[in-house]
Amino acid sequence: MPPNTALDQDAVPGPPAEAVAPLMRGIAVLRQLTDAGGTLSPSALERATGLARSTVDRITATLARMGYVRPDGRDVVLAPRVMELGNAYLAALRLPALLDARADALADELDESVSLAVADLDGIRFIHQATRRRAMSVSFRIGDLLPAERTAPGALFAAEWDQADWARWSSRRSGDPANTSFPAVPPQPAPGAEDFEARVTQARRHGWAVDDQLIEPGLVAVSVPVRDPAAGRSACVASVVSHTSRHTAATLRTTLLPRLRTAVAAMEADLRQAPPPQPGPAPSGLAAWTTASKHELGREFIESLARGLTVLTAFGEGRTALPLTEVARATGLARATARRALITYEHLGLVAAGPDPRTFTLTPRVLDLGFPPLSRTTLPRLAEPHLRALADLLHEPTALAVLAPGSGTEIQYTAGAGASRVLTVDIAVGARLPAAGTSLGRVLLADAGGHLTPALTEVRAQGYALADEELESGLRSIAVPVRDRTGRVVAAVNVATHAARRSLENCVTDLLPALRTTADHIQTDLHTASRFTHVPPS
Repeated sequence: MPPNTALDQDAVPGPPAEAVAPLMRGIAVLRQLTDAGGTLSPSALERATGLARSTVDRITATLARMGYVRPDGRDVVLAPRVMELGNAYLAALRLPALLDARADALADELDESVSLAVADLDGIRFIHQATRRRAMSVSFRIGDLLPAERTAPGALFAAEWDQADWARWSSRRSGDPANTSFPAVPPQPAPGAEDFEARVTQARRHGWAVDDQLIEPGLVAVSVPVRDPAAGRSACVASVVSHTSRHTAATLRTTLLPRLRTAVAAMEADLRQAPPPQPGPAPSGLAAWTTASKHELGREFIESLARGLTVLTAFGEGRTALPLTEVARATGLARATARRALITYEHLGLVAAGPDPRTFTLTPRVLDLGFPPLSRTTLPRLAEPHLRALADLLHEPTALAVLAPGSGTEIQYTAGAGASRVLTVDIAVGARLPAAGTSLGRVLLADAGGHLTPALTEVRAQGYALADEELESGLRSIAVPVRDRTGRVVAAVNVATHAARRSLENCVTDLLPALRTTADHIQTDLHTASRFTHVPPS
């Protein structure tokens, strides 16, 4: 690969002298957690990375302080906040924000899964998935990386490769003929070079490509490039994915391709007509936060790792290509500190030179840092660790609920955490109860629209609901709403207690503050996770 002129570094096999070693080790831990599906024990991380156990412990302690991982028993688990790294790339890219509505509409129209993918060296990486819920459905996630030769988008991107791109592809194939370095696809011998080159030639000639069970038996897809109106090259590729029980490669071309082309034409029009991006607020106070964390935690907090990771969050909507000075200003870091982090990221393939050689851009590889395992999360999964922490703090059971699907009068419990008491509340996940007789239901009904009773009007105004022995004698509970990125109430969280333990006044004074804090934590995770992915409420 040619050197990155933005950093004026020579291409060398090993890391540059100015690379930040703790940052490289932290990135290695995040990548191993990602490849493992989001969960590993410290011992497994030690084996996978080759790092000393003490180093792994310090890295995970630092990542936990940042909210990027959390302990779960003896394991280390990726936490939703780590998605802010991938969100920075996707926001800077703009394509998901501009095109995902078109992709979702096409999936609804065809009742088939639709994806958007970008080129990532000699592979393709998904930036949007509109998946149909079926017993047998596509399991690819946003951020998953696939080898170009085993996909339809890969043939379309390869139609624009130069000699250096083909050389890189050939080198990778010879070193990994079974695609073992692509954990998102089943390892198997890839199609021969001549077969791929023939498909690339066809894709260049026709302007579309077909995947006829290249990834695994039964999976078929048809793809069309979405061209960048300024550059004239493929900005991304839109694909319709199906199963041979519904379509063959031939019927994909005759039945789905025309409608896919219509959708792509609309996407390209959206790109042409999109107004210039308005820069969002840059992160603030990060350097001061890392310094304070170092003072508090001492040796267990690796400040150079935390500061290096904050560099990625300097990018975003309207901040696609940044000079070194702007990266330093956005993060509050010294120019030299920001420069060393960028040198490290260039070596790791996470940043590249921008259109102006003095600027930097994020690459799709940033999505390797925790995004795929969390892109298929649900609201109950996001809430569970917070519910457990609240139950442990208050020694009372907690629960999350939504309005039951198809019913405006019942709630459905979707997550919960118990308390170690002889007399406690035990309502199973999935159970339905009348909404009007529960604190959870009243919070949800108060935001459901339509005519509100005086009692629900009061709930909406005060932001919480109480239920006093209405569902069962002795049972009291208090609930608050959980809101999505638009401010809409999508769920409610509560604490239940026995009337002998707490009065109604005690519920408000003793339980409500911690309950609201927990709802805030759940909302923060939901807002981060749902910025570019769909998070089902149940």
